[in-house]
Amino acid sequence: MKDGVRIAVVGTGAIAQLTHIPVLSKLRGASLVALCDNDAAKARALADRFGVPDVFTDFEELLESDELDAVVIATPNHLHEPHVLAALKAKLHVLCERPLSLTVRGVERCIAAAAKADRRLVVGHNHRFRTDVQALDQFIRNAELGQLTSIRAGALHFKRNADGWRNRRAEAGGGAFQEFGFPLLDLALWLADSPPPVRVSASMRRGRAATAVEDAMQVLLECENGLTISFDVSWSYVGDDDRWWFETHATRGSARLAPLRVQKELNGRAVDVSPSGAAARESPFLQSYRAEIAHFLAVMQGIVPYELPNDQVLVHRVLEAIYRAADDGKEIRF
Repeated sequence: MKDGVRIAVVGTGAIAQLTHIPVLSKLRGASLVALCDNDAAKARALADRFGVPDVFTDFEELLESDELDAVVIATPNHLHEPHVLAALKAKLHVLCERPLSLTVRGVERCIAAAAKADRRLVVGHNHRFRTDVQALDQFIRNAELGQLTSIRAGALHFKRNADGWRNRRAEAGGGAFQEFGFPLLDLALWLADSPPPVRVSASMRRGRAATAVEDAMQVLLECENGLTISFDVSWSYVGDDDRWWFETHATRGSARLAPLRVQKELNGRAVDVSPSGAAARESPFLQSYRAEIAHFLAVMQGIVPYELPNDQVLVHRVLEAIYRAADDGKEIRF
C-alpha cells in the first residue's frame, strides 16, 4: 500500500465508482484504505478491482478504526448529515458529496461540528474545480467583463428510471432541481461572490405519486445588487441529446461554458477573448472530480488555505426558498 493520508469511501454507488474510488486509488499522497457500503458483495468486488484492503458494511465499525484520517461521504442525500456529524465526532476530515444536509439547520450543525472538532469539512461542488470555470472565475473576479447583470443556466436530461431513493423527496430532498439545479445554483452564487438574495419565484412539474419529486423546474432569483439568475432543469426531457448550459452576462462582456467562450467589449466592438490552449485529455466531469479530490487532500495536508463552508448556509437558504415558492405558487421574499 502506498503511504499518504488514509481515506475511506462511504457509499459505493455510481458517483463513487466513476470518480472517488478510481481517483483515490491512484492519487499521490493518498491511501484508499477502506470502502463502506451495506451491499457487501458490491463493495468487495470494487475493493478487489481497485486494490482496497478493507471492506465494511457498518459505518460505526468503520469509524472505530484507528487506521483512518478522512472519509468521503457518497451515501444517499438524507444520510449525509448524520454521517458527516458522526465522522467529525470521530475526529476525521470529511469530503461530503452535495448536499451537506437537507436543511439549513442541518448545514449549520455540520459546520459547527467541524469547527468544534477542528477538522476539515469540504463539500463536493465539483463544478467549481473545472478548468473552464476556474478561467471564467478569473475574468469575473478581475472585473474584466464589468459588473455581472445576469446568469442563465440549465440542465435538460432524458427521461430517467422512476425507481430509487432519488425519486423520494424525504430521502433526496427534491427531484430534478436537487439533482441538476442545486449544483448550478451553487456555481452561480459562488461566481457572483454570494450576493444577498431579494426574492425568488419558481414553478415545477411533479411526478404522479403523492410523495413524488419534481420532474422539471424553472426558477428566477433576484439579488440585492441587481443580479438576476435563472434556471431551467428537467430529468424528463425528450430530445436528441442531454443539454447543459451556463451563461454569464455583464456590463462589458459575456461568457458561456462547455466550451468556454468569452466576449468582451473593446473599442465599441465585441471581441472574442476566449482563452486558448491544448484540448483537455479528459471530460470536464472527470477532470473536475480529480481536481476536487486533490484539493481536499491539499487542504488536509495544510498546503492550501482552508475556510469552513459557511457559504453553504446561503445556498441552502435559497434552495429552501425555491422549493417553498414552487410548492406554494408564490414569490418568496428574503
